[in-house]
Amino acid sequence: MDKKLPKVFANKIDKPLKNNETIYYDRGEKKEEPIKPNSSLTINQKINQIFGSSRYVYKADVIITTKNGTLNKKIIGRNRHELITMDNEVIPISDITDIAFKNND
Repeated sequence: MDKKLPKVFANKIDKPLKNNETIYYDRGEKKEEPIKPNSSLTINQKINQIFGSSRYVYKADVIITTKNGTLNKKIIGRNRHELITMDNEVIPISDITDIAFKNND
């Protein structure tokens, strides 16, 4: 069982190597500007901004101001005339006077 294996050919390295010295990695974090409470956006524009935000994946913690008071809810979806919350509660968009992300600071 003394078989001799063939020798492996390898090129001679005669220069200094500089592999991976010029690689740059950017995580691509975007700094989002919060929705300004005194902005001139309509309610539908604010809702679209929430659902289009990078903070929204499945549910969004928001503060909803309605004609009847202020609500802290987690919204998960919407249809044409209503917002749907995590508690299966339906809030008519026509009753909403303001909506914004809840500050998690």
